[in-house]
Amino acid sequence: MAIGVHDWGDMKSLTVQVITGRWFVIFASFLIMSAAGATYMFGLYSSDIKETLGYDQSTLDLLSFFKDFGSNVGILAGLINEISPPWVVLAIGAILNFFGYFMIWLSITKKIARPHVWQMCLYICIGANSQSFANTGSLVTCVKNFPESRGAVLGILKGYLGLSGAIITQLYSAIYYNDSKALILLIGWLPAAISFAFLRTIRYIKPVRQVNELKVFYNFLYISLALAGFLLVIIIIEKSSSFTQGGFGLSAAVVIFLLFLPLAVVFIEENKIWQSKKLALVDPSPVQIVTEANNNLSSTTSAVSVSVPKKDPKWWEDVFNPPARGEDYTILQALFSIDMLILFVACICGIGGSLTAVDNLGQIGTSLRYPKKSISTFVSLVSIWNYLGRVFSGFVSEYFLTKYRFPRPLMLSLTLFVSCVGHLLIAFDVPQGLYVASVIIGFCFGAQWPLLFAIISELFGLKYYATLYNFGSITSPIGLYVLNVAITGHLYDKEAEKQLEALGKQRIEGQELNCVGVDCFKLSFIIIAAATFFGAVVNLILVARTRKFYKGDIYKRYREEAEMVEVKNVGKTEEGDKVGSSIGMR
Repeated sequence: MAIGVHDWGDMKSLTVQVITGRWFVIFASFLIMSAAGATYMFGLYSSDIKETLGYDQSTLDLLSFFKDFGSNVGILAGLINEISPPWVVLAIGAILNFFGYFMIWLSITKKIARPHVWQMCLYICIGANSQSFANTGSLVTCVKNFPESRGAVLGILKGYLGLSGAIITQLYSAIYYNDSKALILLIGWLPAAISFAFLRTIRYIKPVRQVNELKVFYNFLYISLALAGFLLVIIIIEKSSSFTQGGFGLSAAVVIFLLFLPLAVVFIEENKIWQSKKLALVDPSPVQIVTEANNNLSSTTSAVSVSVPKKDPKWWEDVFNPPARGEDYTILQALFSIDMLILFVACICGIGGSLTAVDNLGQIGTSLRYPKKSISTFVSLVSIWNYLGRVFSGFVSEYFLTKYRFPRPLMLSLTLFVSCVGHLLIAFDVPQGLYVASVIIGFCFGAQWPLLFAIISELFGLKYYATLYNFGSITSPIGLYVLNVAITGHLYDKEAEKQLEALGKQRIEGQELNCVGVDCFKLSFIIIAAATFFGAVVNLILVARTRKFYKGDIYKRYREEAEMVEVKNVGKTEEGDKVGSSIGMR
């Protein structure tokens, strides 16, 4: 049967609706996030760097610091995002990603002269900095497109970022098999290619209220849980049996299928919106009811805007005269607020400690005499539980906030208290405790990020969120430098040198320093546990300060703005109908 012109027109119209809709922006962001987590895979490729270039643990920890400094200092990305569309930010990020990791790959494959330590720090900092550009370009855009579901948005997108380590590992095994150095090449070109593919897709779209919005995010959540579950099962199977490259190829195909499955949800939702638009053009009466229901709101909002004319301050004005919590703070108003200071201290202690554990898992496992196969399992466990922590804190905090007015800062404090247990398990080398510690620390590390970014958006508004989001990320490298480079790396090398002296040996220049035994990391993780506990207690001050704010309806202003957009759209539809009717009468 031939397809009529009308059918082709409908198909084209629906395709345009899908590709240009808000939900397709979310899907594109899933793919960008699922390839943007190279920094979380440092434990897999750090040994290649250490062995090839002959680094000691302090030098490797210094490299780790610059990796996390680059990935979390995205102030430049935030400021660029304030004055340019998201595609500019994504394009810059893609270029930085490829350059940084490609130079590292050239270094460890000895295709270029052996670089100085400062050059390697620069390369990994540039490569990792691309993550902040990817985050800013896609995640910040999605939060602004879905302001009433920001917890779910942050949770699901940060969840895909947390899973990216396990996702890329599957793709790497299918493409390169046992060539571990090629992993660095893969994380150089793949994220850049995906970002370039969706440059024009990621953009701001004026939010319109959708009754089932949160339900759609739950559908995305179920698909991502299936992906995480599959990755966990396949990782266990791969560790317990020998996989051929064909086997890895099959598992990678399933991963790719699950990555693209959210596109079905996007199509269903955009089809509903498209059908409702068609219905509104044919019979505007159902829409008319919405207009009448919103009449009071429209007139009230208009009255407020007329009677209280308000001039938006520039980002550098009224630094010490901030608006009420939840309103749009300027950049400096937010940075100089006590609330932000408390949040910074808490997350420097909490995220810095958790990231120290994540980055040193390989060395911790070796020093505590775990088998090499178990060490790679720890990295995979952290990746999976990192994901679960992110989606849990995003969705559960959103649910408790909406239903019970449970404040997000309190959930952040609870997360920090729990992570102390994981640090102590490492410090005292509890039998098989590193498996449990990997789960606890991975979960808590993941949970802290959506909570931090959601709290910033709620307390300080969305107007300058791109910049404030990236200021929040600075907590990670600060905490990592103090707890990892200055404390953990220093104490590890000190213990390693002590063991060499006990054997009557001296360290040769360029020789790798290795430490074995519980004392290698014991004191470091006792200090980290104490710092994390301190951060959790400090954050309770923020809980007390914001208690009244979180008891109110924090999404009211965004709901009213979205309803005003609906009213305007209805007015345009009705006007079009009147014009159409008059033409028909003629």
